[in-house]
Amino acid sequence: MPHEESRMFTLFEMTPDLVCIVSKEGYFQKINPAVTKKLGYSEEELMAVPVSTFIHPNDREPTAAKRAELLNNQPLLNFQNRYCTKTGNILWLEWTSIYVPEKGLVFAIAKDITVHKQKERELQENYARFRQLAVHFKNGIEKDRKQFASDLHEDLGQLATAVKTKIEWLSSKTHDLPPQLHRHIQSLAKTTTLLVNNIRKISYAISPGEIADLGLDAALEMLSEEFSIVTGIHCKYKSSFIEEALTCEVGLDVYRVCQEALLNIMQHASASLVSIFIEHDDAGGFRLAVIDNGKGFDQQTTTFASGLTTMHSRALSINGKLSINSTGSGTAVELEIISGPEHDVLHE
Repeated sequence: MPHEESRMFTLFEMTPDLVCIVSKEGYFQKINPAVTKKLGYSEEELMAVPVSTFIHPNDREPTAAKRAELLNNQPLLNFQNRYCTKTGNILWLEWTSIYVPEKGLVFAIAKDITVHKQKERELQENYARFRQLAVHFKNGIEKDRKQFASDLHEDLGQLATAVKTKIEWLSSKTHDLPPQLHRHIQSLAKTTTLLVNNIRKISYAISPGEIADLGLDAALEMLSEEFSIVTGIHCKYKSSFIEEALTCEVGLDVYRVCQEALLNIMQHASASLVSIFIEHDDAGGFRLAVIDNGKGFDQQTTTFASGLTTMHSRALSINGKLSINSTGSGTAVELEIISGPEHDVLHE
């Protein structure tokens, strides 16, 4: 045997990768020891039946489609499928193959990626458990938030409004009182008015939104209208998205990101105009933007960093990306969710 052929033969025999030559008809013609070792069959058993016999039933159809492309002179690169061993175990193999038409043979090399796939599955399972836990905690927080908002609005808010009304009535009857007492009553009336307005703002900031009942689009439109009423800042809302394409979890987090952005504008921006845009892009992704014309802020020295952290956490929990761009002429908060198999939160 020539020296070069001897080296190739040694490489063929010794490599831990699965190396095989397959006929155009789909039968093993030559295999290295790694094939028999991994699959557990003898060389005679492997060559007696079509290669597809050993492929996992769920992978036979996609493998046949790829093989048809291969026989049409399209190289097969990093194709993954499952094989069944003689003992019933499942192997994940990653194939790189070429077809030599003049000989009617396929030359193929596969790496055993079973361990990698198992770790990948474990990560997916851990991620799914994390997602379930996160949803559980968020649902609990939303329940408490809804109860608190109701108590604040129905009890404390109404009580403060009643006190304000009484003081205003009393103020109108104090013309004959000493000037100092009259001034105290007027100051108290202003204080109660401020108290009622602050309660309204807090109630707005934690309001649950009723997304399950109204849907995200209607809830955001109502949120923008309430923002204008509470703050006196003109808020424009424009939407172009498919409501059914978002899960309840995503809808709630999008709502909360928008709400937190508006709360920051309310408290810090000194803005006169806010615009909210929500849309699906051509690729099936999703984008929310909240833009104001306020004074902007420095993200490194801001005093409301906890609000920014909350928005970032919300975005991460739904595989979203949050970006904040602030200048002296305003701030833009954008939440983007990319559509794709690794970003499955849009369609779960």
